[in-house]
Amino acid sequence: MTNQTKESYDELERRRRARKRRKKQKKQQKRRRIIYIVVRVIILSIALAGIAWGISLLFFKNYVDLKKVTMPDWVEEDFIQQNPYSRPGTEMKRADGIVVHYVANPGTTAKQNLNYFDSLKNQTGDKKISASSHFMIGLEGEILQGIPIYEVAYATSKEKNVDTVSIECCHPDETGKFNDETYDSLVKLTAWLCRNLGLTEKDVIRHYDATGKDCPRYFVAHEDAWKKFLSDVKAARKLPDEGER
Repeated sequence: MTNQTKESYDELERRRRARKRRKKQKKQQKRRRIIYIVVRVIILSIALAGIAWGISLLFFKNYVDLKKVTMPDWVEEDFIQQNPYSRPGTEMKRADGIVVHYVANPGTTAKQNLNYFDSLKNQTGDKKISASSHFMIGLEGEILQGIPIYEVAYATSKEKNVDTVSIECCHPDETGKFNDETYDSLVKLTAWLCRNLGLTEKDVIRHYDATGKDCPRYFVAHEDAWKKFLSDVKAARKLPDEGER
């Protein structure tokens, strides 16, 4: 083999090897691009799943079908009639909180206050009142339910009425302080609602907290009493329902 022929052969061999290297490099680059795309897709999918999960927690946290919640036998059903001023019949799809009120009518009974809400259906004239509550607790600790918890009550504010359950409490005097019977029933009912609606004592507020109204008066004037109430609800919430003991 002449030197020229050998040089030509070597050159061809170098070119072949160079082509092979370039082809191998292209395959490696293509493989890396595919891996990169797959990894990006996986990361994006995980991120989207995380966002969806976060949104579900934000908007559907502890979702409970209110129509399937059965009230305990120590709550007496005493529904007021549907009407535009106290029981509009508007569906409440979810409950995100519980609001505590006082009736601001010392010495009156639960039934009297519930009858007042019911009487609002007969209003005439230009200045009409809208008021009601899901529950009414009396001076003897009796608990009356005036509106189903899956319906809106006109208790707190336009914003809060659509996703909160309201509890009105009777009181013996102007201070608004609940007697022991009323207080114990309020703790019991609030704890039961928390357990069955997927809520905690952190989701329980005063009317005052939503609108600044002096309601419930004693709990507004005595912050320590309000904190004690929430502490009592927390303790009661951890107890099993009476039917489960």
